[in-house]
Amino acid sequence: MMSSPFVEIAPFSFDRISPSSSPSPSDGVDGGEAVGVTFVILVAIVLFLAILIITVVYFYCGNVARRAIEGAPPVSQLPHYAVQVWEGDVSSMEKFLQEVAKEKLVRFTAQQLSAFTSNYSTRFGSGGFGVVYKGQFPNGVKIAVKVLERSSARAVGDQFMAEVGTIGKIYHINLVRLYGFCYDKFMSALVYEFMENGSLDKYLFKEKEMIEWEKLYEIAIGTAKGIAYLHEECQERIIHYDIKPANVLLDANLFPKVADFGLAKLCNRDLSHVSNTGYRGTPGYSAPEFLLKNHPITYKCDVYSFGMVLFEIIGRRRNTVITSSESLDWFPKHVWEKYEKGELAEMTKTCEIEDKDRGKAERMSMVALWCVQDSPQVRPTMSAVVKMLEGGVDIMPPPKPFRYLFSIGMNSLKPPATATGSSFTLSEENNSYWYKDTTPIMTKYEIQMASC
Repeated sequence: MMSSPFVEIAPFSFDRISPSSSPSPSDGVDGGEAVGVTFVILVAIVLFLAILIITVVYFYCGNVARRAIEGAPPVSQLPHYAVQVWEGDVSSMEKFLQEVAKEKLVRFTAQQLSAFTSNYSTRFGSGGFGVVYKGQFPNGVKIAVKVLERSSARAVGDQFMAEVGTIGKIYHINLVRLYGFCYDKFMSALVYEFMENGSLDKYLFKEKEMIEWEKLYEIAIGTAKGIAYLHEECQERIIHYDIKPANVLLDANLFPKVADFGLAKLCNRDLSHVSNTGYRGTPGYSAPEFLLKNHPITYKCDVYSFGMVLFEIIGRRRNTVITSSESLDWFPKHVWEKYEKGELAEMTKTCEIEDKDRGKAERMSMVALWCVQDSPQVRPTMSAVVKMLEGGVDIMPPPKPFRYLFSIGMNSLKPPATATGSSFTLSEENNSYWYKDTTPIMTKYEIQMASC
């Protein structure tokens, strides 16, 4: 029989390879090639398993490190007022911008804030709550990052998260907008919109920076509207406690926005007052009730502080000045003396206010005198302040303020008695004590409403 020209090769099997066996010369060249292929396959499997293990370990360690830095439980376990951490990849950046556009609060990590501020290289200001740094988002939007002083107590962390959740729901054209926050084991920070022109104080107290007085009047009205919103339109009434020119920020168009609201303890709208647990605010702007131990502090303390700001806008100077003879020149007392003598118009001239603005300056002076009344009950609400500043109403003559300077005590903060000797009572719905409504026609022809 004739033999076939092809060599028949049996199918390869892993059974042929064992630790105790090796190919013999009789197996031929084809057997050696099969062993080589098997070796390559085994090496590939080992490399694949090694890479898989390294990848799993890498992601596990990275996740543990990230959670340690955040100092917070997994997102599924966060309280209802917390928001998910924003991750820094491209797709998440788009999502973040959408969240900002929807006015939703964003939670940042400490690393992200460090990147936004170029490792906190530009310090923009500081205050009682912390230090402010200038920064910007990757899309070029400028921001202000306020790094807060904090306590390590757990309760403080819970309070911080709750208050940030409340502040994040507040939107008003005259309030600085909060974009987001950071809270971890090492730092607490708030991320605000950036205000190009800084704070009002540099325009009032520095000769190089000047704003026309008419614009200052508009700034005063806008500031009053922002405070009125905090007091009267938020679900939870917010007392600022530190109204002053440094907390009135101006954007690129010199539009005013109140800053640092909500950083003090929140006051529920249903409560008439909060107990004073320590001095708050800035000396020179704080209401006299802060000087009395255990005296209830109401939202009217902000009204007093705003009145002090109005005095500084009128004079474009600090209220308290030490003269060359080392005597005290206190501008609010000077305004009252001029008002009492009927010389407010003369005072506006000494303040170098132009003729076209003097009527508004006199109006602002009367509003300021109402705001700084000793008794919180006598001070107007901020919505009434807005009405009086905007015009269209006749401002009633204010009582004499600053009685507390001569008699610090509970009696100095009690409302004055009426003409009949009865105690003074006032409802917030009735603003007739501070002003009376008028119409353009009545104003034109100097018609007054009859009083019963």
